[in-house]
Amino acid sequence: MSRVQLALNVSNLDEAIEFYSKMFNTKPAKVREGYANFAIVDPPLKLVLMEQAGIPKGEFHHLNHLGVELENSERVDQSIARFEDLGLVDKVEKDTVCCYAKQDKVWVQSPDDAPWEFYTVLADSPSYYVKIDDGSGSACCS
Repeated sequence: MSRVQLALNVSNLDEAIEFYSKMFNTKPAKVREGYANFAIVDPPLKLVLMEQAGIPKGEFHHLNHLGVELENSERVDQSIARFEDLGLVDKVEKDTVCCYAKQDKVWVQSPDDAPWEFYTVLADSPSYYVKIDDGSGSACCS
């Protein structure tokens, strides 16, 4: 089985393990001092966490956001319900236009402020994003 690997520096390994265990509904495959990895089946992903002392939260200068593309809106709704039960939902967007696509999505944020979107593409869009005046002051993928 092939899968994408994502390696993240984290400021607190225990917090990160707790968050990603909840988000992906699985426990780490390996935990060592300052290190953990997850062999996630759905979606296929090798997630590696490396604790780095002194990393300030929100220091993701080269990372825009992370995401999991889901098959349909039903899967997005299931994710919304699960994340709401776990207290992880940051923002829900329905019928939003972002990245030249109409999408349904839910955002969660890791303990180190890494933004994650679980989304499905509903249709293509000629616009990169359409600003919705919801008071959030945020634009697409930010």
